Amino acid sequence: MKGWRSAVCHALTLLEISPGPDMMLTISRGVGQGRRIALLTVVGNVFVAGFVQVSFLVLGLVTVVHAWPVALDLLRWVGAAYLMWLGIKMIATSGTDTRLRKTAKISDWNAVKEGALNSLTNPKSLLFMFAFLPQFVDPTAGPVWLQLLVLGSIQKLAGIVSLGSVAMASGTFGNWLGKHPGFIKWQERFTGVVMIGLGIRMLFSGSGVVSKSAS
Repeated sequence: MKGWRSAVCHALTLLEISPGPDMMLTISRGVGQGRRIALLTVVGNVFVAGFVQVSFLVLGLVTVVHAWPVALDLLRWVGAAYLMWLGIKMIATSGTDTRLRKTAKISDWNAVKEGALNSLTNPKSLLFMFAFLPQFVDPTAGPVWLQLLVLGSIQKLAGIVSLGSVAMASGTFGNWLGKHPGFIKWQERFTGVVMIGLGIRMLFSGSGVVSKSAS
């Protein structure tokens, strides 16, 4: 029990600093839309999606997933389609004039919504919580639901620190890029291609991801 906190923190740190859909979307929003939109994207990623995911964990929906494995496949397909749609949209709008981009800036609500959807449709995040966090639960140490709530909250706090830092840094970099619209165009195209690639990878990851994460 003494080293469980250290193990959890190390694992969560590795997970959060690994490039993935949430980080790529946050970087893109920071560079193209500024700190505020990037931070609101993190709010959607961590707070909104996190509330839903931690609630699922505490309510024991892992049992449902094991009883109905196709649920994860459905989530994976939806997530892959959403990532590819985001990537295509980034590429399609990458040539927009900088002045027009300012007037077409996405709303605060859309930033939060897209951040939440981006996280909720990524099954790997949910699989990690279901497969990893319960290993640190000790039924003799207190209510299981409370321990899961604490562990899930720790994960989301790690997300706030990592993605929040990324949002601030990319927003600052975006201010400099505002003076170099040509660079922004290629950055958005590159990010769009990466998002499409992540979607394709998720689409063809198959049941191997499920079995590996659940083992």
